[in-house]
Amino acid sequence: MKKFVNRAMVTLAILAAPMMAHAEKIAVVDMAEVFEQLPQREQISKSLQAEFGDRVAEVQKMQEEMRGLAEKGQRDGALMSEAQKTELQRKLEGLQSDLQLKGKALDEDMRRRQGEEQNKLLSTVQNAINDIAAKQGFDIVLQRGAVVFVKPESDISHQVVEALSKGL
Repeated sequence: MKKFVNRAMVTLAILAAPMMAHAEKIAVVDMAEVFEQLPQREQISKSLQAEFGDRVAEVQKMQEEMRGLAEKGQRDGALMSEAQKTELQRKLEGLQSDLQLKGKALDEDMRRRQGEEQNKLLSTVQNAINDIAAKQGFDIVLQRGAVVFVKPESDISHQVVEALSKGL
């Protein structure tokens, strides 16, 4: 029995030697950190604000108008006739309906555009990661969240940010 165990150990050692010689070179990227530090993120934010600024201002103006009418109704409600109260109520309801429609459309459009811009940025980040991995000879690049422990020298997040900053 002891000879069998010794032979098994020797066989495993012989088989494991080639696998150990071909160890994979692995890197890790913290995508959240990369996206947080990207200078392009600020540019995208500014361009989206410019693109949707007029619509956001219109929705804010409608909200202010609604507040003003609601305050007027509370302040002057006792002095108003029933016809005036009904008219004010209808204005408020119409304004609220318009606000909901425009607000929902604005949210959807902004979300869609942000997604488009993030996908473009993700593609750029992926290309930078691929370039760095190829230049440094990494066989595998994992996301930081998928790894329990990593040596700091295996984390290429700062290199990705630097490469993308230079690409401006």
